[in-house]
Amino acid sequence: MSKGIIGKKLGMTQIFNEKGQIVPVTVIQAGPCVVVQRKTSAKEGYEAVQIGFVDPVGGKRASKPEKGHCEKHGVAPVRVLRELRVEAGDPLKEGDSILATQFDEKVKVHVTGISKGKGFAGVMKRHHFSGGVATHGSMFHRAPGSIGGSSYPSRVWPGMRMGGHMGSEQVTVRNLEIAKVDAENNLLLIKGAVPGPKGGYVVIKQEA
Repeated sequence: MSKGIIGKKLGMTQIFNEKGQIVPVTVIQAGPCVVVQRKTSAKEGYEAVQIGFVDPVGGKRASKPEKGHCEKHGVAPVRVLRELRVEAGDPLKEGDSILATQFDEKVKVHVTGISKGKGFAGVMKRHHFSGGVATHGSMFHRAPGSIGGSSYPSRVWPGMRMGGHMGSEQVTVRNLEIAKVDAENNLLLIKGAVPGPKGGYVVIKQEA
Protein backbone atom coordinates (compact mmCIF):
# COMPACT_ATOMS: atom_id res chain seq x y z
CA MET A 1 0.00 0.00 0.00
CA SER A 2 1.37 3.42 -0.94
CA LYS A 3 1.33 6.11 1.74
CA GLY A 4 0.52 9.75 1.09
CA ILE A 5 -0.36 12.97 2.87
CA ILE A 6 -0.83 16.69 2.16
CA GLY A 7 1.68 18.99 3.80
CA LYS A 8 2.22 22.72 4.21
CA LYS A 9 5.77 24.01 3.76
CA LEU A 10 6.81 26.03 6.82
CA GLY A 11 10.40 26.79 5.80
CA MET A 12 13.90 25.40 6.15
CA THR A 13 16.22 24.86 9.11
CA GLN A 14 19.06 22.56 10.06
CA ILE A 15 19.53 19.68 12.49
CA PHE A 16 22.42 17.52 13.64
CA ASN A 17 22.54 13.83 12.70
CA GLU A 18 23.94 11.02 14.83
CA LYS A 19 27.47 11.81 13.58
CA GLY A 20 27.22 15.45 14.65
CA GLN A 21 26.98 16.70 11.07
CA ILE A 22 24.68 19.57 10.08
CA VAL A 23 21.81 18.44 7.85
CA PRO A 24 19.62 21.02 6.01
CA VAL A 25 15.95 20.08 6.27
CA THR A 26 12.59 21.41 5.13
CA VAL A 27 9.92 21.58 7.85
CA ILE A 28 6.50 20.45 6.62
CA GLN A 29 3.22 20.56 8.52
CA ALA A 30 2.06 17.10 7.44
CA GLY A 31 -1.67 17.07 8.05
CA PRO A 32 -3.65 16.03 9.83
CA CYS A 33 -5.64 15.02 6.76
CA VAL A 34 -9.02 13.40 6.33
CA VAL A 35 -10.37 11.13 3.61
CA VAL A 36 -13.13 13.14 1.94
CA GLN A 37 -14.10 10.74 -0.83
CA ARG A 38 -13.34 7.12 -1.77
CA LYS A 39 -13.35 6.51 -5.50
CA THR A 40 -13.82 2.99 -6.84
CA SER A 41 -13.36 1.33 -10.21
CA ALA A 42 -17.04 0.35 -10.17
CA LYS A 43 -18.27 3.94 -9.98
CA GLU A 44 -15.49 6.27 -11.14
CA GLY A 45 -13.49 3.78 -13.19
CA TYR A 46 -10.36 3.79 -11.00
CA GLU A 47 -9.29 3.35 -7.38
CA ALA A 48 -8.31 6.48 -5.45
CA VAL A 49 -8.91 8.48 -2.29
CA GLN A 50 -9.53 12.22 -2.17
CA ILE A 51 -7.93 13.65 0.96
CA GLY A 52 -8.24 17.10 2.50
CA PHE A 53 -5.80 19.11 4.61
CA VAL A 54 -7.41 19.91 7.98
CA ASP A 55 -6.60 23.57 8.62
CA PRO A 56 -7.90 25.12 11.89
CA VAL A 57 -9.23 28.15 9.97
CA GLY A 58 -9.51 26.57 6.54
CA GLY A 59 -13.09 25.41 6.98
CA LYS A 60 -14.29 28.97 7.64
CA ARG A 61 -12.88 30.16 4.32
CA ALA A 62 -14.20 27.22 2.28
CA SER A 63 -16.50 28.15 -0.59
CA LYS A 64 -20.11 26.95 -0.83
CA PRO A 65 -19.23 24.21 -3.35
CA GLU A 66 -16.36 23.03 -1.15
CA LYS A 67 -18.59 22.96 1.94
CA GLY A 68 -21.33 21.15 0.04
CA HIS A 69 -18.90 18.54 -1.28
CA CYS A 70 -17.54 17.82 2.21
CA GLU A 71 -20.99 17.75 3.85
CA LYS A 72 -22.15 15.28 1.19
CA HIS A 73 -19.48 12.85 2.37
CA GLY A 74 -19.94 13.57 6.07
CA VAL A 75 -16.69 15.39 6.85
CA ALA A 76 -15.86 18.89 8.08
CA PRO A 77 -15.20 21.48 5.34
CA VAL A 78 -11.66 21.64 3.95
CA ARG A 79 -10.18 23.87 1.27
CA VAL A 80 -7.10 21.95 0.09
CA LEU A 81 -7.95 18.69 -1.67
CA ARG A 82 -5.63 16.23 -3.40
CA GLU A 83 -6.17 12.79 -4.89
CA LEU A 84 -4.02 9.70 -4.35
CA ARG A 85 -4.26 6.46 -6.29
CA VAL A 86 -4.68 3.33 -4.14
CA GLU A 87 -5.05 -0.41 -4.63
CA ALA A 88 -8.49 -2.03 -4.88
CA GLY A 89 -8.26 -3.59 -1.42
CA ASP A 90 -7.04 -0.46 0.37
CA PRO A 91 -8.82 -0.13 3.76
CA LEU A 92 -9.10 3.69 3.69
CA LYS A 93 -12.66 4.97 3.77
CA GLU A 94 -14.43 8.32 4.01
CA GLY A 95 -13.84 10.04 7.36
CA ASP A 96 -10.56 8.25 8.15
CA SER A 97 -7.69 10.37 9.46
CA ILE A 98 -4.26 10.39 7.86
CA LEU A 99 -1.38 11.46 10.15
CA ALA A 100 2.34 12.01 9.87
CA THR A 101 2.90 8.93 12.05
CA GLN A 102 2.37 6.68 9.03
CA PHE A 103 5.87 7.65 7.88
CA ASP A 104 9.12 6.40 9.39
CA GLU A 105 12.47 8.12 9.64
CA LYS A 106 15.15 7.33 7.02
CA VAL A 107 12.59 6.31 4.38
CA LYS A 108 12.51 7.78 0.87
CA VAL A 109 9.52 9.84 -0.30
CA HIS A 110 8.45 11.75 -3.41
CA VAL A 111 7.37 15.38 -2.86
CA THR A 112 5.13 17.16 -5.39
CA GLY A 113 4.38 20.89 -5.29
CA ILE A 114 3.98 24.04 -7.37
CA SER A 115 7.33 25.71 -7.98
CA LYS A 116 7.96 29.39 -7.25
CA GLY A 117 6.85 31.74 -10.02
CA LYS A 118 9.67 33.71 -11.67
CA GLY A 119 7.60 35.81 -14.07
CA PHE A 120 8.78 36.35 -17.65
CA ALA A 121 12.30 35.04 -18.22
CA GLY A 122 14.59 34.99 -21.24
CA VAL A 123 16.19 31.93 -22.79
CA MET A 124 19.41 32.23 -20.80
CA LYS A 125 17.65 32.06 -17.44
CA ARG A 126 14.79 29.83 -18.51
CA HIS A 127 16.62 27.30 -20.70
CA HIS A 128 20.28 27.91 -19.79
CA PHE A 129 21.33 29.18 -23.22
CA SER A 130 24.96 30.30 -23.24
CA GLY A 131 24.34 33.62 -25.01
CA GLY A 132 26.66 35.46 -27.33
CA VAL A 133 30.01 37.15 -26.88
CA ALA A 134 30.07 40.22 -24.66
CA THR A 135 32.93 42.20 -26.29
CA HIS A 136 34.42 43.44 -29.60
CA GLY A 137 31.34 45.33 -30.70
CA SER A 138 29.03 42.35 -30.55
CA MET A 139 25.33 43.23 -30.44
CA PHE A 140 24.28 39.64 -29.69
CA HIS A 141 24.33 39.03 -25.93
CA ARG A 142 21.20 37.39 -24.49
CA ALA A 143 19.10 36.81 -27.61
CA PRO A 144 17.96 33.28 -28.60
CA GLY A 145 19.35 33.33 -32.15
CA SER A 146 17.63 31.64 -35.09
CA ILE A 147 14.34 29.88 -34.35
CA GLY A 148 13.87 28.30 -37.79
CA GLY A 149 14.78 28.47 -41.48
CA SER A 150 12.92 30.66 -43.95
CA SER A 151 12.95 28.24 -46.88
CA TYR A 152 12.19 25.11 -44.85
CA PRO A 153 10.16 24.61 -42.75
CA SER A 154 9.10 28.26 -43.10
CA ARG A 155 7.59 28.16 -39.65
CA VAL A 156 8.54 27.66 -36.02
CA TRP A 157 8.48 24.07 -34.80
CA PRO A 158 6.21 23.37 -31.81
CA GLY A 159 8.21 23.11 -28.58
CA MET A 160 10.87 25.60 -29.66
CA ARG A 161 12.65 26.85 -26.53
CA MET A 162 11.96 30.56 -26.17
CA GLY A 163 11.48 33.19 -23.50
CA GLY A 164 8.28 33.06 -21.50
CA HIS A 165 6.62 32.43 -18.15
CA MET A 166 9.03 30.61 -15.83
CA GLY A 167 8.02 28.61 -12.77
CA SER A 168 4.52 28.18 -11.27
CA GLU A 169 4.34 24.60 -12.53
CA GLN A 170 4.01 21.21 -10.90
CA VAL A 171 7.35 19.76 -9.88
CA THR A 172 8.12 16.39 -8.27
CA VAL A 173 11.37 15.79 -6.41
CA ARG A 174 11.96 12.08 -5.94
CA ASN A 175 13.73 10.02 -3.29
CA LEU A 176 14.05 12.64 -0.56
CA GLU A 177 14.83 11.26 2.87
CA ILE A 178 12.72 11.88 5.97
CA ALA A 179 15.21 13.04 8.59
CA LYS A 180 12.79 13.26 11.53
CA VAL A 181 9.12 12.66 12.37
CA ASP A 182 7.54 14.87 15.05
CA ALA A 183 4.32 12.96 15.77
CA GLU A 184 3.20 15.34 18.54
CA ASN A 185 3.14 18.39 16.25
CA ASN A 186 2.43 16.55 12.96
CA LEU A 187 5.73 17.70 11.46
CA LEU A 188 7.97 16.01 8.92
CA LEU A 189 11.58 17.15 8.53
CA ILE A 190 12.69 16.23 5.03
CA LYS A 191 16.34 16.34 4.06
CA GLY A 192 17.03 18.97 1.39
CA ALA A 193 14.71 21.36 -0.44
CA VAL A 194 11.19 20.76 -1.71
CA PRO A 195 9.29 22.68 -4.43
CA GLY A 196 7.30 25.81 -3.68
CA PRO A 197 7.35 28.85 -1.39
CA LYS A 198 6.73 29.06 2.35
CA GLY A 199 3.06 28.38 2.97
CA GLY A 200 2.74 26.32 -0.21
CA TYR A 201 1.05 22.93 -0.18
CA VAL A 202 2.83 19.74 -1.22
CA VAL A 203 1.92 16.08 -1.54
CA ILE A 204 4.26 13.60 0.13
CA LYS A 205 4.09 10.03 -1.15
CA GLN A 206 5.93 6.88 -0.18
CA GLU A 207 5.69 4.07 -2.70
CA ALA A 208 4.95 0.60 -1.39
